[in-house]
Amino acid sequence: MKKFFSLFLLFCFLLAFAQDTVRTVPQKVEYDHKGLYVPAALMTTGIISHFGRRTSIENQISVERNEHLFGFSNHLDDYLQFSPFVAAYALDWAGLQPRTDWRNRTAIALKGNILNLGLVYVLKKARHDTRPDGTAYSFPSGHTANAFAGATLLSTEYGATYRWVPYAAYTLASGVGIMRIANNKHYISDVLFGAGLGILSMKVAYWTHQYRWNRKAANRDPLEKLYQENEH
Repeated sequence: MKKFFSLFLLFCFLLAFAQDTVRTVPQKVEYDHKGLYVPAALMTTGIISHFGRRTSIENQISVERNEHLFGFSNHLDDYLQFSPFVAAYALDWAGLQPRTDWRNRTAIALKGNILNLGLVYVLKKARHDTRPDGTAYSFPSGHTANAFAGATLLSTEYGATYRWVPYAAYTLASGVGIMRIANNKHYISDVLFGAGLGILSMKVAYWTHQYRWNRKAANRDPLEKLYQENEH
């Protein structure tokens, strides 16, 4: 898994360096309290479901899973959780116009991931809840949090121009959460809270970003840029 994550980061940086570094002028994402509604609702529902686990729908879902998907196991979710981050660079490379240049986008992605994965780690260690399969560190789902953080990055970068992107991004992230339940690794409360945490972490990264990377390149006079391009 660590080897794959290293390859994933390398791939992202290779895609980034292959892009035009001056064609995208950063557009700051301003704080909007409405952006808190969805992650807060998901996290609150996850908490309520988590602490009411013994009398909630969670046990019924586990029963249904064991009845219809007993023995089901795959590792697709281990890889799909990273796909929105890869797509955030691949779509740019393919010619779609993102909101943010690759330098600022990478800084935002790193800050969002540090916040997201750091909180996931702290909560897992603090709660030490048992997974449905009997292993430890169930709450919250790190795979789901990672997938939804990536979906938020992808949607913020391309959603305003390409309306299909958020639908595709969050459908994929939801698929990761469903697979975590199908693989008997998480309860639905783990997945719901993880989804909200991932969304919130990446939104905070955007809201607090100062867009200092690539500022000189983005603000250069267009005639100067054209002259330099013709020289080369």
